[in-house]
Amino acid sequence: MEREAVVSDGDAVQGPRALHRIGVTVSGLKPGTEGDVIGREQWNAIHARRTEGVSVSAIAREFDLDRKTVRGCLRQHAWRPYRREKSAETVLDAHRAWLLERAPQVRYSARILYQELCAQRGFAGSYETVKLAVRPLRAQASLAALTQCRFETAPGEQAQVDWGQITVQLGGQRSKVHVLVMTLGYSRRAYAEGFVHERMGDLLAAHEHAFAHFGGRCECLLYDRMRTVVLGTESDADGERRPRLNATFAAFADYWGFVPRLCRPYRAQTKGKVESGVKYVKRNFVPGRTFADLDDFNRQLALWQADIADLRIHGTTHQRPIDRFADEAPALVPTAGQASFLQAMVRSRVVADDWLVSIDGNRYSVPFGLIGQTVEVVRVGGSWLIRHRGRLVAEHPVLAGRAQLSVCPQHGPGAAMRNARQRHAGRPAASGGDNGLWAVPDDLAVEVRDLALYDSLFQTGACPDGQQEVA
Repeated sequence: MEREAVVSDGDAVQGPRALHRIGVTVSGLKPGTEGDVIGREQWNAIHARRTEGVSVSAIAREFDLDRKTVRGCLRQHAWRPYRREKSAETVLDAHRAWLLERAPQVRYSARILYQELCAQRGFAGSYETVKLAVRPLRAQASLAALTQCRFETAPGEQAQVDWGQITVQLGGQRSKVHVLVMTLGYSRRAYAEGFVHERMGDLLAAHEHAFAHFGGRCECLLYDRMRTVVLGTESDADGERRPRLNATFAAFADYWGFVPRLCRPYRAQTKGKVESGVKYVKRNFVPGRTFADLDDFNRQLALWQADIADLRIHGTTHQRPIDRFADEAPALVPTAGQASFLQAMVRSRVVADDWLVSIDGNRYSVPFGLIGQTVEVVRVGGSWLIRHRGRLVAEHPVLAGRAQLSVCPQHGPGAAMRNARQRHAGRPAASGGDNGLWAVPDDLAVEVRDLALYDSLFQTGACPDGQQEVA
């Protein structure tokens, strides 16, 4: 009676040769390692055929294996699965810790890592070695990005802030607009506003406009490491390195009472809510629109936020941001009763030789007698008020843009000379402004003599101070 082959369930009984397809095969291995990768059922079949007295050569032909593989299989008293041998030490092992830390910072670029290894760490290996080492790290990071858990916050707990750059048509010309977006973490309601630059004044003004728009602020605000927020790192009392906030921004945060938090380096996805908000503005608001100027851009942007952005069904919350905002609004810290930081901040300026002071990139005149003196500047509404020793000496409307000049003729030396002559002649000096605002203070007034005095003195040879002229 012919013996049947032993096969697994579901395999057709086609004789021993069919079993060479059973088990695991691994391509690209070194010669002589096939015996280690023979499947369990194939291993049993080979031993069964040998028990029947079939020669090694015949078994090798039946199973389409090398004779050395068959002998190695027969020497094994029990089947064991294949285990990859531990790889030999490579020239990269000494740099493994550095590689694990540096790779995410350069976005897993094998070329950059290889260049830095050679230039900074004396690496003597090849680029291929680095590339093979980086490949599993990149794959692991990609998998982690797909499986990372979304961070949700309670109402009023956190808002995220970021800039985005958009190229649009302003007055028929292609112009770059810098849009600041603040997104509330819970409701996903956002405020956006366009600016010409990303300077400190723009950043702080956008914050205050956003607070007014929401009717309050969150407990903490999250930023990336923009220069207007953080200026690097410093050591604390324990010697640990910590971010060093821009002094003006730190004063702004203290004034409004929120806690600024920073994303970890190279982890901008931490503020993914506002990143999505910036993309939404770019993809939904901008296409197909033209704008007369920046003011028109912001008018259209405000209407779009009210009519479209606030009323859409959000892809993550599956609710309208304006509806979730109803739950978040009571948790915000009210800001309506607090004056603007920009207006409350007193700035000290030294009057230049051209009797001008510089404020936010523009220059404004003060009475020329104050040259070299320190004045205090404060913004009230749309005007700059300039005081010297508590006395108001100048007032100018706030200029838009930068490199602009606002000069009042009554501040110049000519006006002071005319006023002095009028006082000398016993006539009241012209104020040139409301309540004598533009007049030079009496303690800084310049004495002006009549020119006829000099003619008479020239004829007598006397000096103006009463002394005789020295030959």
